[in-house]
Amino acid sequence: MATATDSTFLVQAATYLGATAIAVPVFKRLKLGTILGFLAAGVALGPSGLALLQAEEGMFHVAEFGVVLFLFVVGLELSFARLWSLRRTIFGLGLLQMLLTGSVLGGAFLMMGLLTPGPAMLAGFALACSSTAFALSLLEERGELNTPYGTKAFSVLLFQDLAVIPLLAAVPFVALAQQGAAEGMEMDWEAILFAAGAIALLILMGRFLLNPFFRLVAVSGSREAFTAAALFVVAGVALLVSEAGLSMALGGFLAGVLLAESKFRHQIESDIEPFRELLLGLFFIGVGMQLDLGVVWSYWWIVLGATAGLILFKMTVLFLLARLFGARDREPWRIAAVLCQGGEFGFVVFSLGAGRGVFDPELATLLSAIVTLSMMVTPLIVSALAGGRRSSAERPHPPRDERRDVLLVGFGRVGQIIAQVLIGSGVKVTAIDSDPDRIATARSFGHEVYYGDGTDLHLLMHAGALSADAIVFAIRDTPGMKRTIRAVRERCPKVRIVARAYDRMAALELMDSEADLVIRDTLESALLTAGETLRFLGRSDGTVTDVLAEFRERDQDRLLAQKAEGIYAQKERIGSPFAAARRDRKPEDVAE
Repeated sequence: MATATDSTFLVQAATYLGATAIAVPVFKRLKLGTILGFLAAGVALGPSGLALLQAEEGMFHVAEFGVVLFLFVVGLELSFARLWSLRRTIFGLGLLQMLLTGSVLGGAFLMMGLLTPGPAMLAGFALACSSTAFALSLLEERGELNTPYGTKAFSVLLFQDLAVIPLLAAVPFVALAQQGAAEGMEMDWEAILFAAGAIALLILMGRFLLNPFFRLVAVSGSREAFTAAALFVVAGVALLVSEAGLSMALGGFLAGVLLAESKFRHQIESDIEPFRELLLGLFFIGVGMQLDLGVVWSYWWIVLGATAGLILFKMTVLFLLARLFGARDREPWRIAAVLCQGGEFGFVVFSLGAGRGVFDPELATLLSAIVTLSMMVTPLIVSALAGGRRSSAERPHPPRDERRDVLLVGFGRVGQIIAQVLIGSGVKVTAIDSDPDRIATARSFGHEVYYGDGTDLHLLMHAGALSADAIVFAIRDTPGMKRTIRAVRERCPKVRIVARAYDRMAALELMDSEADLVIRDTLESALLTAGETLRFLGRSDGTVTDVLAEFRERDQDRLLAQKAEGIYAQKERIGSPFAAARRDRKPEDVAE
């Protein structure tokens, strides 16, 4: 029988889930993003609103794991190759933006006497961060992520993501310094060395243990075990870093960076995504619950003035730096408009800082309100300064010889040949396969192959389906392939899809899957064998070509008839003479 405690827990859980299900779609429809939806749900249902949710300590411990998962996924995206390709704008434009904005804002807090030096700098650099999720969503929605200004804005966001490492690591040390100042104690250098040793141990473990561990789990073929292993690694690393006195979120980020080059990264990201979204939503609902509307209302002029000041200052810095780094015409304005808001890392820093006594709860509430308001007005600023969405005619078209991207699902005997031909033709191929041994062999030959279930839509999205020019399915799972092709077509209507059919029955099943082309495994090899046999028998090249062309036409007609009428449709055409073969027969054959 359910107890009162159980009933209370279920009511709280149902309220959280219901708030997510209602608020997030509404805010996405309004083009305000999911983060603001979570925050609004927390404000509406928390102590300052309807008081349906209680800010219980246990809930925040669970929600904080959502931040750990979020930072882990951010780390997965920061491969060393990606950082190196954008190194000039990341470590030039991004670094200068962070230093200038953070230092000036931190100095302003210090000069106004609101904070001591450590917390002031922490708050300044937290406000210097823009919203990665918010800005990237705007760029993707407008189709401008791969434009020159979109690339520069993305580089700034990448550096801000990197800056999270020292920012989150600084929270416990600033708290320790605050405590030491209050008690007249000096910094504990032994704790600092212990933390540095923990990070070094983590790097060594990531370098030598993580990939073999995931390979061992992947060989079992259990999707559930692989998901559990991914969550175990994130939780274990976060726990290790936490025991060293650092932030758990920092541990999640480092774990992601260590796995960024792993062949398992796409499957890990796909498996973790549902947990990340749900727990991160729980965290932001918790942040919304902590927003004291009474405090915000009491200091509303400060919130409005500080929000306007933050936006104008960040836009000024971004505009000048963008011009310095070669942005021309309207590009500096577009960069400044997209990145002028505060970001989700600000919520994380203010929430964690308030929990450790770095920030006064009232000040943390006001800072969070400033970030929230800046995010809400960003779409309006982008529309005003960046202009409307460009038409397809205005968007840059790639040159004809530009390198194309193909996502190849399946790296077996068929997929390997396809990959070799495409790569030799100058096409970039990213392959997905579910056999760890095959992946290890393929990678030893220099192929870019990742572990994962090729029929998982989320995995394909993480692997690059949205930006691919074509997707080739070279697996034997016909039902799974059919289901996935339909789902991919809904999400990526313009991508070209080629599907491999193992046999005629599979081809019939895939004909209504919305693939652009379905090719049977044995068709071409069988026709080649038949054609060469005819040549051995003395038939001319012209006759062989005509016979094979006639067979293709007849076979396609039969396939369409079989799809409409059943497997026995046009069976009388099987083995009936070809016109080209009759023309080429020798007189003695006719006499017989």
